[in-house]
Amino acid sequence: MAAAPHRHGPAVTADARDKWDNCYLGRESADFDSVCDVLSRHAFLLPAQGLALDLACGHGANALWLAQQGLEAEAWDISAVAVGRLRAEAAKRGLRVNASACDATATAWPAARYDVIVVSRYLERSLCGIIMQALKPGGLLFYQTFIRDKLDPSGPGNPNYLLETNELLRLFAPLTVLYFEEYGRVGDLSRANRNEACLAALKPLI
Repeated sequence: MAAAPHRHGPAVTADARDKWDNCYLGRESADFDSVCDVLSRHAFLLPAQGLALDLACGHGANALWLAQQGLEAEAWDISAVAVGRLRAEAAKRGLRVNASACDATATAWPAARYDVIVVSRYLERSLCGIIMQALKPGGLLFYQTFIRDKLDPSGPGNPNYLLETNELLRLFAPLTVLYFEEYGRVGDLSRANRNEACLAALKPLI
């Protein structure tokens, strides 16, 4: 998967919004096709229809891909620049994506709304319980982000925004794990994703 900006931290200030707007303005081209690995590799888990959320979406590759699979997609990001580009691309492709520029930590999340939630390269631990509440019973979570034991400088440098060993499992312990990947520095380091943990999980029906 191609490198993408990462979003992290507490409630977002105007300075943070400006930072991410400038980040996207500084990129020569928008990357609309870098779907996160844990989602693309598990397309067979997706429902035939339903509502999906791409959280901290950036240019919205995940949202566009979900819409292509026949799902209705929402996409949230703090950057109005990124969201504007996503809206234009969705319209160009004739895809149904409802993209919003918002601060997820200061937004009123609906309960039991989403059939699918995708989070890629974003870590805000205070949202984990809210994310689970926003899933419908039987809903799916796909989560992928950087770990503290990563091999290279990609992603944030501040350890507060990096996952501890198996932390992703602990953060979403109420969910049923369908798939988990976190290789760290074990074995042949030239193989597999060594920088991120990946989780696919199901919200129990009861």
